[in-house]
Amino acid sequence: MNEYGNKSESASIADIGLRNVANAYWNLSPSELVEQTIILEQGLLTETGALAVDTGQFTGRSPKDKFIVCDEKTENSVWWGDINIKFTPEKFDRIYDRVCAYFMGKDVYVRDSYACADSAHRLNIRVITEAPWQNLFANNLFLRPTDDEIQTQVPDWTIIAAPGYHAVPDVDGTRSKNFAIINFTKKVILIGGTAYTGEIKKGIFSVLNYILPHEKNVLSMHCSANIGKGGDTAIFFGLSGTGKTTLSADPERGLIGDDEHGWSDKSVFNFEGGCYAKCVNLTKEKEPQIFNAIKFGALLENINFYEGSSKVNYDDISKTENTRVAYPIDFIENAVEPSVGDIPKNIFFLTADAFGVLPPISKLDTGQAMYHFISGYTAKVAGTEIGITEPQTTFSACFGKAFLPLHPTKYAELLGRKLKENKVNVWLVNTGWSGGSYGVGSRIKLAYTRAIITAALNGDLDHVHFETLPVFGLEIPMACPNVPAEMLNPRNTWEDKNAYDAKANQLAVAFVKNFEQYADFANDEILAAAPKVSEIA
Repeated sequence: MNEYGNKSESASIADIGLRNVANAYWNLSPSELVEQTIILEQGLLTETGALAVDTGQFTGRSPKDKFIVCDEKTENSVWWGDINIKFTPEKFDRIYDRVCAYFMGKDVYVRDSYACADSAHRLNIRVITEAPWQNLFANNLFLRPTDDEIQTQVPDWTIIAAPGYHAVPDVDGTRSKNFAIINFTKKVILIGGTAYTGEIKKGIFSVLNYILPHEKNVLSMHCSANIGKGGDTAIFFGLSGTGKTTLSADPERGLIGDDEHGWSDKSVFNFEGGCYAKCVNLTKEKEPQIFNAIKFGALLENINFYEGSSKVNYDDISKTENTRVAYPIDFIENAVEPSVGDIPKNIFFLTADAFGVLPPISKLDTGQAMYHFISGYTAKVAGTEIGITEPQTTFSACFGKAFLPLHPTKYAELLGRKLKENKVNVWLVNTGWSGGSYGVGSRIKLAYTRAIITAALNGDLDHVHFETLPVFGLEIPMACPNVPAEMLNPRNTWEDKNAYDAKANQLAVAFVKNFEQYADFANDEILAAAPKVSEIA
């Protein structure tokens, strides 16, 4: 075996069972990884210098093929079910050995990196990949140790990504040829049969979602975060289409991170060292920060070019709607270094309510914050997915249900304790419809939403009068700078008030029904925050 690149003297992949690979390339620079990818004819350079690759059959995660090893450590702590599927230690050992055997005679690319920008919670990671561009992804998305740190760094966790290894379900115990398996005892993430790099990123996110709340009293969060010139930290939660990226990308505020964070007793900190942004319909006008970050060193996935050119056509989603770009966070001009902020002053739950029921902004008490955190509500509208012709409710616990190894109430109760300890403002912001449901009303103007966020951040809502919205019990400000007062209470914007009341009750029923799956584990404070469904429901 030949080994090249920068590594510590004691580092060896033979220690984890990879003893007969052809070449092991350690911690190659982005330039070297791009060069290797092009030589192997696995990617192309775009006109801006970014590397473009295709991830093959899988252009997104495969939740039904994600497993957690069930052993003495995890049996009584993991939230088992459709999200976290059991895998036996014996099956893990067998498939691990088969993946190691698969790498015999092949080149591998090794990356020493880490997660968690707060040094008190640093998690050292070693990523071993089959393709050089997968290693570029790991370089871009995880935090990057210095050359001196690499000399002494010992991995806490190891990720092995072998897209060319296709599992045999009857032999390997998987559901299909692709898999992502987390072993909390051996501290290994094993990925095979899929080249979608998001499995690498979300594997570590799932690990941190277990370790930090369960072992360190740190709240792990699927959110973006930024910081004002005065040092005030803001957190933005929201599912796809709610405006999380757009609203947290504020030129007047520094970006802590766009996707994954921890909240300790002393700080809010980014888990990652980069961004993994969607590219569908991307333009410089709509998302200038992302657009300008797509340059040499960035990795584009599953995009298409304008015919006969190296110019990316971001409107062409014939391969997938989930086109992506991965780049280091310092490709964003206003990113803060290190990616750490103080305890948050404001938290925003973003929802695109296509039913036109929820107010543009409302203030939540602690019980409501926990309830809406567990609910993780937004709505899909016609055109977002095939077969959707009218608004549909979407709920994702803690705004990231797919990545929660623990029961959602564990995260919500930890959130509640931190809110009480630190007196944080929590705001529910509707970026969706007003004056009626989708098709009748209109979407709330982005300018109004930005004004609402600014008012909350500046403290302009701290001294205004509030009124209570029936059914949901939300506290609504009666005035907000640069926002028409008449639209702050959603019922006022509907011509047919009875129709509003009926729709509000309909949405409340959906909330209550969704929450039934968590109710047995929720405390009284959370349960009391549920919307009050009328008897006519």
